[in-house]
Amino acid sequence: MTAPESPSFPHRHLLGIEGLSRPDIEALLARADAAVDISRQVEKKRTTLRGRTQINLFFEPSTRTQSSFELAGKRLGADVMNMSVASSSVKKGETLIDTAATLNAMRPDIIVVRHHAAGAVHLLARKVDCALVNAGDGAHEHPTQALLDALTIRRNKGRIEGLQVAICGDVLHSRVARSNIILLQALGARVRVIGPSTLLPTGIERFGVEVFTDMRAGLAGCDIVMMLRLQRERMNGSFVPSVKEYFRYFGLDRDKLALARPDALVMHPGPMNRGVEIASDIADGTQSLIREQVEMGVAVRMAVLEALATHLPNA
Repeated sequence: MTAPESPSFPHRHLLGIEGLSRPDIEALLARADAAVDISRQVEKKRTTLRGRTQINLFFEPSTRTQSSFELAGKRLGADVMNMSVASSSVKKGETLIDTAATLNAMRPDIIVVRHHAAGAVHLLARKVDCALVNAGDGAHEHPTQALLDALTIRRNKGRIEGLQVAICGDVLHSRVARSNIILLQALGARVRVIGPSTLLPTGIERFGVEVFTDMRAGLAGCDIVMMLRLQRERMNGSFVPSVKEYFRYFGLDRDKLALARPDALVMHPGPMNRGVEIASDIADGTQSLIREQVEMGVAVRMAVLEALATHLPNA
């Protein structure tokens, strides 16, 4: 991963997919491909970030994202510190700025941030001297999830250009959906969103996607079926009549999946609500890429950390 021929990434931070060019995205995916090979070796440690300090600052609870960033940093030789801040203790405005100033005084090299408020990571980026990675900000963006999804698709389909991808479920509250729509379209995929009208953002058509409120019609002819978690913790009010009814109409089961292409592949960013948005036999079936997505997550985060490290002082 330290080979000089690695594609360049011109940005100091990774705050979102929006604003990245196709070459930027492909540069990160190329690095991530190399990281997959490293992670499958017995000797996984590299020295790319030796002597560097990485802080994982999570204002929201996380298991797979935080652990994969930690593992990625350690595999690259960084000193990694995890800071989990209870959302109840964090206030808006000055408190977030004070947090940034405090962390900046510790002279970290990279800070990975997850925050419940959209735009919080962009604010922090203006207050620190180090590189910043957005690990999810509210319902805005989750760039490394979109990158790992793209890597998973490309390694299994051989391409992204021309594929028909359906993103299904709670699109309204999903930062994963937003980042994936931007990234997949940048790489030439055709994207559909499918869900009940209550869980589709107003004006989603402006993103250039096809919109369906009928799961069966939306899945017809799709190459990739990406399910989203029903994010009940972000819902103020009733968006679906019941979980049982939601699964009946919008949960992925064998009958609905049969409407997609015969070689269609199934994805889910996790954590899954089995029996709510996806049936267990589909999640664990031969068409599922869900476990592979987790592996690709570590590789993508290694690639992002390495790419940003090339812009650090004395790099």
